[in-house]
Amino acid sequence: MRILFIGDIVGSSGRQIVVDHLSTIKDKYNIDFTIANAENSAHGKGITKKIYHQLKNAGTDCMTMGNHSFAKREIFDDYDECEDLLIPANIEPLDFGNFYKIYQVKGKSICVVNLYGEAFMNRVGDRPYPYMDEVLEETQCDYYFVDFHAESTSEKMLFAHVYQNDVDAVVGTHTHVQTADERLIGTCAYITDVGMCGAKESIIGRDVEELYNNVILGERTRFEVANGEAFLNAVIIDVDDETMTSTAITRLNL
Repeated sequence: MRILFIGDIVGSSGRQIVVDHLSTIKDKYNIDFTIANAENSAHGKGITKKIYHQLKNAGTDCMTMGNHSFAKREIFDDYDECEDLLIPANIEPLDFGNFYKIYQVKGKSICVVNLYGEAFMNRVGDRPYPYMDEVLEETQCDYYFVDFHAESTSEKMLFAHVYQNDVDAVVGTHTHVQTADERLIGTCAYITDVGMCGAKESIIGRDVEELYNNVILGERTRFEVANGEAFLNAVIIDVDDETMTSTAITRLNL
């Protein structure tokens, strides 16, 4: 079995490269299940129902979110129509949305979990560990996949080491820069950050000139997402069909 995880999709250029190439990637690498982080997909902040369905129609099976989960207020009204959209368990408001979902893939159960880091993050409502424990206590699945949306590299690494015997994959999101530390921690596939999908000429997806004017010149600017030629960051995780243990994790750059 092969699982594809797509890094933070940023704005229209990020969405477009996913829409244009996902089908080809799935065919080329024999992908069985696709997850994408979509928290930046609507002009860099949040997601809309229209964009959710665009990414679903492109071939994404499950979408995870992060600190911009509630940037678009319509998510509160439309969430029931986005059944494959996960909200981090420990982000405020704590009582909104689903933070995990179980899928059947090739006769096996895969539980996808969305959690949120504590260090340097806003809207932190609780620690992530009790929610991971809750999932493990309440479910019996063949494979557990965690998107850990966090700023701190050490926090992501610690989480993977703590749960290496219980969780099968931990991928980091949020920083938008793909790290070169993909590896197996025990049999848990791990990478500190998968990276992003968005404009190549940008500051982690944001317009360079706008950010220069804001930071260097001190001007009051609006958050602007960069456009233009895009790149796609993802990882492919190989899973043994019989034991359902991770056997390899490979970075993908397009």
